[in-house]
Amino acid sequence: MEYEAVIGLEVHVQLDTNSKMFTRVGTGFGQPPNSLTDPVVLGLPGALPVMNEEAIEKSIKVGLLLDCKIAEVCKWDRKNYFYPDMPKNYQISQYDQPICEGGQVEIEMPGENPSKMGPHRMVELTRIHLEEDVGKLTHYEQDSLVDYNRAGCPLLEIVSEPDMHSPDEVFAYLTSLRNSLVAAGISACDMEKGQLRCDANISVRPRGETKLGTKVELKNLNTISGVRNGVEYEIRRQIRAIEEGTPIIQETRRWNPDQKYTTPMRTKEMAHDYRYFPDPDLMPVKIDQTWIDRVRTGLPEKPFDKQRRYQKDMNLPYSITSALCGDHLLCAYFEEASEMAKSAGKVANWVVNDLLRELSQANKVDEFAEEETEKITPQSCAVSPQMLAELVNLIEDGKLTNNVAKELFPEMFATGKSATELAKEKGLDQQSDDSEIEGICKEAIANDPDAAEKFRGGKEGAINALKGAVMKATRGQANPKVVDDILRRLLS
Repeated sequence: MEYEAVIGLEVHVQLDTNSKMFTRVGTGFGQPPNSLTDPVVLGLPGALPVMNEEAIEKSIKVGLLLDCKIAEVCKWDRKNYFYPDMPKNYQISQYDQPICEGGQVEIEMPGENPSKMGPHRMVELTRIHLEEDVGKLTHYEQDSLVDYNRAGCPLLEIVSEPDMHSPDEVFAYLTSLRNSLVAAGISACDMEKGQLRCDANISVRPRGETKLGTKVELKNLNTISGVRNGVEYEIRRQIRAIEEGTPIIQETRRWNPDQKYTTPMRTKEMAHDYRYFPDPDLMPVKIDQTWIDRVRTGLPEKPFDKQRRYQKDMNLPYSITSALCGDHLLCAYFEEASEMAKSAGKVANWVVNDLLRELSQANKVDEFAEEETEKITPQSCAVSPQMLAELVNLIEDGKLTNNVAKELFPEMFATGKSATELAKEKGLDQQSDDSEIEGICKEAIANDPDAAEKFRGGKEGAINALKGAVMKATRGQANPKVVDDILRRLLS
């Protein structure tokens, strides 16, 4: 029997705001434990919450970005549970009146040809609601410690419909969602820092069946690849259980990324277990059309829309656009450089191949370093967009060969010197003096009469041996077009 997986995701995104959701205490990562707290975060008697307008506005922005319906009125509810990660024993969330409803995320599935864009489709969303984050528990052999620095941070929960059917779709969904949120300035979405967390709801049913199977929630998914791997294992586990006649229990399971299997955590709570009720300390939020229209004016271009524009307007190939459009900082760098360069396509090639290579090497993690160093971005690296545009223009004008430029680029990245400066320092300016190059061409023909004769006899490729000799003699500094023209003239 063939089976079909049905998968829905709950993605929690920590909003990038200056202060927490219901208090003015700041947010941050890597601060001393429990230093970002106050009476509201700690749930002390008499402390009252005050809403963070920036968090509400960013939630509206996400809703518009994902084509959601923005609620005219949304309200706050208390989600009651007794666990040490929330000292007041309830979490302020949104239950029956979330800030956004519906919506969709565009995803790209792998195509048969890796060099071409694969099929696209929309994954439907159920809702997006805003809540406060909880603290972080760290378990040791004998003790558990809690850090409330994260507690109270504005957290957006994006809930999809059970609209995915494979680990690849899950991976594509998370990648697309993350790219959109980062590009819009909503969050850095760093899973290692807990800024993006994901729970997966997975069930399995016979193919063709319309009724959903028993749902299992999967937690402890710490990377996008880990989500894909965890979902893949859980699908196999459930199919095996069905075939063996073992009942599947609705429960929450933990993914073990080292051993690559899931284990039971607890039976799944239902909504009534949390005893939701409206928070008496917070008024509902009214969102009018004027507010929505103002937020809409600040929406960025969606990554897939940008990719389609690059392919259509700039004639860039899919392989280049797919590498560019997953990183909004790289796109901004590319667009600035291409405005000053004579060839946008050449700029794109240098960005995707050479710039990315140097950035990757510069940002390699030193496991022995005592402190984490700040990552170098396209904007903070030594090669500015103006410098890259100059390099491309020098090649286009025949003043530098591509090989010489490839030799200069790593030094440009390391020193911040321009291509013109380095070429003069190293004596690598391209030679375009016809009389000097003509003498070298005559010498090459004299040294290789066999190649010259073959070319005269109609073998076009024979000229390459002569070109190679000239380029070697000039240390790659001769203009290839000038060399070709002179050789053909002398050989005719």
